[in-house]
Amino acid sequence: MANSETLRVFVALPLSALAHRRLEGVERKLQRACPAGVIKWVAPSKIHLTLFFLGDVMPARLIPIREALAVVARNIPPFIVTVGGLGVFPNPRSPSVLWVGMRDSAGQLTLLHQVVNEALAHVGFEPERRPFTPHLTLGRVRRNTASQTKSQIGEVLRGLNIGQLTTEELTELVLFRSELRRSGAVYTRLATFELTGESTFS
Repeated sequence: MANSETLRVFVALPLSALAHRRLEGVERKLQRACPAGVIKWVAPSKIHLTLFFLGDVMPARLIPIREALAVVARNIPPFIVTVGGLGVFPNPRSPSVLWVGMRDSAGQLTLLHQVVNEALAHVGFEPERRPFTPHLTLGRVRRNTASQTKSQIGEVLRGLNIGQLTTEELTELVLFRSELRRSGAVYTRLATFELTGESTFS
């Protein structure tokens, strides 16, 4: 549990205003089609691609974290991704998370995720072991939702084809602070690292 001395932080790729508008349109479609009151929707302006959740850390640890991410950014150039396609975790029969996918043809997203994991492991963080599925979370199904209602949500998603929403050029890696408030999570940039690809990994 967090205390007053720690910061809850994560590493993510931010999106453009256009992507946020397109995602807002998808959320509106889903809100009209899904059962009311059972999904906690993410504000479109707060949607991002999480690469690594570090949890609650002491402020002193931010220095090596920043140094590690700076090295990553110098070794990864900007790249293009496609945003589109609906998905759920863990499965359509009993969805708990609704999301829009993100992909790229060259595998740069997967590479970046791997490199960030390795860099943060070197400064004391446990690497993420789960398979990486690049996604943008739209909403979370409330825990007490009936199985039949969850199944209905899955049917809605299966019947809704949103296609490709947009393409994005990802140019920066961001270390965010997350503060949990009654009104929802508030995200604050602690550090921004431009992807330059000016160096090569040794």
